[in-house]
Amino acid sequence: MPQATFIQEGHYIDYTPVGALASGDVVVQGDLVGVTVRPIAAGELGSLAVDGIFDFNKNTGVAFTVGTILFWDDTNNVVTTTSAGNKSIGKVVRAAALTDTTVRIRLSQ
Repeated sequence: MPQATFIQEGHYIDYTPVGALASGDVVVQGDLVGVTVRPIAAGELGSLAVDGIFDFNKNTGVAFTVGTILFWDDTNNVVTTTSAGNKSIGKVVRAAALTDTTVRIRLSQ
C-alpha cells in the first residue's frame, strides 16, 4: 500500500465558501492562506491559489525590500512584517516604496 497518492500539482485547492467571494479575496484557513482568482458564489465549489505571484494590499508609509518575509493581517486586510497573530504568506519579489499601496509577493507557505 502506498504511503501517499498524487492528487494534483497543488497550485490551487478546492474551496467552498459560506459567503460569496470576489476575485482577489484573501482566504485564511488555519495557517493556510489562499487567494481567489475568480469569483466564487456562496456554497459553490471553487478554488484558491496557494502558490504564485500576487500584488497584496499594504499600508502606505511602509517600505519592503526584495526577500522580506511578509504575513497577512486578516483583520486589516494588508500585509505586515508582524508575525504575531498573522499568517505567513511568502516573500517580497519586487521592492515596494513608502507611497505604494501594494507589494508583489511570491505566495508560498
